[in-house]
Amino acid sequence: MDAGIDERRSRRSRRIPRERGERDATGLPWRSTSLIAVAVVVGTGFAARNQFDREALDAAGRGLLLLGAVLLLFRHRRPVAVVFAVAAVTLGYLAAGYPYGPVFVLVAVACFAAVVHGHRTAAWWAVGLLWAGHLLLAHWLHRWLPPAGDGAAPWGQELPAAAVAVAVLAASEAVRGRREQGAQRRAERVAAERRRADAERLRIARELHDVLAHSISVINVQAGVGLALLDSDPEQARSALTTIKAASKEVLGEVRQVLDTLRAPGDAPRTPAPGLAHLPELVEQAAAAGLAVTVSTSGTPDVLPPGADLAAFRILQEALTNVVRHSGSRTARIQIQHGSGRLDLTVDDDGPATGTEAGGSGNGLAGMRERAGALGGSIEAGARPSGGFRVRAVLPLRSEVTP
Repeated sequence: MDAGIDERRSRRSRRIPRERGERDATGLPWRSTSLIAVAVVVGTGFAARNQFDREALDAAGRGLLLLGAVLLLFRHRRPVAVVFAVAAVTLGYLAAGYPYGPVFVLVAVACFAAVVHGHRTAAWWAVGLLWAGHLLLAHWLHRWLPPAGDGAAPWGQELPAAAVAVAVLAASEAVRGRREQGAQRRAERVAAERRRADAERLRIARELHDVLAHSISVINVQAGVGLALLDSDPEQARSALTTIKAASKEVLGEVRQVLDTLRAPGDAPRTPAPGLAHLPELVEQAAAAGLAVTVSTSGTPDVLPPGADLAAFRILQEALTNVVRHSGSRTARIQIQHGSGRLDLTVDDDGPATGTEAGGSGNGLAGMRERAGALGGSIEAGARPSGGFRVRAVLPLRSEVTP
């Protein structure tokens, strides 16, 4: 999975869902803002009918309401500036003596946007300053402000007003919390998908390495034999070429099987994965490369889980490939021991190491350890006290742990 695609998906997942489809080419929320503006102006007109002690809602009053609504167009770009500006416009509207009513919806929307965008402190300050300004207007400055002859407002109305303000901020915080949790869950899903993709890439790379390393080693050895005997022993050279043809055909089939896993999800593999049942074929391939392999088995063979069966085959395949590449010995011994809930594999050769570059990637032992570790098992590889090299793998069979 491409990192750039993941990042774009992550950014899209963090957008506010309610805004999808409501912005035009300018990126401003015209639709929702227009609905808010209509609702506030019309709603205030109805509310003014029962407030005879307030100033009549004239063109200037409607202009202030529309100004507050226009400011909301920028609530997602400049949430801090908008929340303070809307609070100031609302305070100016109240200072002019216009009717109470839906004007506070403008403040609520601006506060909501500020909190959702992470500016909770600015939202609380804006609401606090608006409430403090309203206290000054309603209880001390009313005698100098319209409407004429207006008396001080009762203190009892301040508690409900404060409760409504706190409720708006609390609701905004709750929505912000839910959206943060949703964004976190989406980010975790993206990370999990990336981990699964990385694990799948590792699995495919490991499988291709194991498939190619052994067969290409056989082909390399036989090609060398064919070139050396092409003039002196044509029949032996022909036999080497026949081995190369058979090995290349087999590796093409195995590579095709690995690549089949990249097809559409849900498609079943066309051929079964190799396992210990294919060990005789592996021994024949090693013999074609000039390596004599003996196999001994102890214990009671059990039906192996597919993952363990494939891992056992690939570990033996890689161990024999390393003998062909790096050992001066032309013999190898495989010991397979079936135990209670485990499988022990041992591959010995008598060495010595050739010390020559065999064209390998150097990932053979690492790949074996990864396969064993994926099952909760282990790999030990190193020189034997009596000379040569040993690879020993222990694979648990009762539970398979995936990376």
